[in-house]
Amino acid sequence: QVQLVESGGGLVQPGGSLRLSCAASGRIFSINDMGWYRQAPGKQRELVASITSGSTTNYADSVKGRFTISRDNAKNTVYLQMNSLKPEDTAVYYCNAAVVRTITYSHLSIWGQGTLVTVSS
Repeated sequence: QVQLVESGGGLVQPGGSLRLSCAASGRIFSINDMGWYRQAPGKQRELVASITSGSTTNYADSVKGRFTISRDNAKNTVYLQMNSLKPEDTAVYYCNAAVVRTITYSHLSIWGQGTLVTVSS
């Protein structure tokens, strides 16, 4: 079984910073793309940032220049550094990973359980 465990959410004031982490564990042969998505109340889930196994990154326009995605392949972990946070960044943040499993080498897209980020004074 493969799972993602997220951490780092919480309450922060506008202009503040948070760092989210997401660690993958289980029968993993390799991980291709990893990404962070978010879903605000009443809205659809949207891509925030993604990173390939070669560390090529992609960002939503709304977070460019404020958020930074990175990964540690040795730890099967992806991070999201969020700076200059705004109230509109409030959402549940989910990580996603495109995993290749051991033994079968089957491909699987897995999601974390989500972590709440609240930006409010």
